[in-house]
Amino acid sequence: MKAVIAIDSLKGSLTSLEAGEAIKKGIMKVYKEAEVVIRPVADGGEGTAVALTLGMNGKLEKVKVTGPLGKEVEAEYGILEPSETHKVKTAIIEISAAAGITLVDEKDRNPLETTTYGVGEMIKDAIAKGCRHFIVGIGGSATNDGGIGMLQALGFGILDKNGKQVAFGARGLSELETISDEFVLPELKNCTFRIACDVTNTLCGEQGASAIYGPQKGATPTMIMQMDKWLANYAALSGEKYPNANMNQAGTGAAGGMGFAFLTYTNAVLESGIKIVLEETELEKYVKDADIVVTGEGRLDGQTVMGKAPVGVAAIAKKYGKKVIAFSGCVTEDAIACNEHGIDAFFPILREVVSLSEAMDTKNAAKNMAATAEQAFRLIRLMNKK
Repeated sequence: MKAVIAIDSLKGSLTSLEAGEAIKKGIMKVYKEAEVVIRPVADGGEGTAVALTLGMNGKLEKVKVTGPLGKEVEAEYGILEPSETHKVKTAIIEISAAAGITLVDEKDRNPLETTTYGVGEMIKDAIAKGCRHFIVGIGGSATNDGGIGMLQALGFGILDKNGKQVAFGARGLSELETISDEFVLPELKNCTFRIACDVTNTLCGEQGASAIYGPQKGATPTMIMQMDKWLANYAALSGEKYPNANMNQAGTGAAGGMGFAFLTYTNAVLESGIKIVLEETELEKYVKDADIVVTGEGRLDGQTVMGKAPVGVAAIAKKYGKKVIAFSGCVTEDAIACNEHGIDAFFPILREVVSLSEAMDTKNAAKNMAATAEQAFRLIRLMNKK
């Protein structure tokens, strides 16, 4: 028996690797000689950096950077040394570590003031440590500055009428007159970026960054109109100098315009988060000769089929005709859609009525995961004997 486990984290409870180890424990109680391979999985959102770094034998780095409100925060990102999989030193970054909405109290949320400068400082730190390839999770930002803060940290001149760097936040866009690149970090031109982006919003307009995501970041209707106008001007100025500037491209509105900044000013591609993760971890190589593939996430529901990790894993497994089962903290009635997208059967791991805090306790969740996996694989062994 060879089982490949590729399960997303149960957020607030088990990491991807902790969930995988619990499932392995359950399998080994049934198939004592089984070969069990655990591969890290995330969909590009929160937890991606840690899951990929630890799952691929990388190391986590901590660096002091400028937080979204301009105050110092400690951000964490991952580094992978060159290997057969990654020919160059690779950094795995989540922009939320430096510019995340969870770093700002709700009463203090104001996209006119919040900056992405710390994201640029993280990239700069990774470049100084030899990284030339970047995997970037772009979700969960508190910002709507079009990425100008990040660009300033990397050496771009985002300048006002007096030739000085504009202020932090979307307010800085209102001051923008010229863009200069004479002091850009020289190594940046040799860097490549894979940006995990699962939204299709454009930079401006009714489906743009300001209109769709501005309100949750503290924007008023007046701010939204102003920021949309400022971002359009920023895009026009960018287009005068950089041929990749396209404010109408899908994904440019991601993270308050960070999608636009990456596509315009760096050697970047925007891709599905789970696509990036599955390719970078080479899951397909491990699935080819597996007898069964195990996946899952914290909650299986109708949204799981919309580009979430379990369905991405299942798609690879079905390419090779493998059976797929999934475990999750809970399931909803509409999770049955997963059966039509490659997951042959799924199992909630909760074994008795308990409070939410008890269910999410790491020790309880690991115990429940192992016990549920054991019972599922007892059934598999029984059916294989027939």
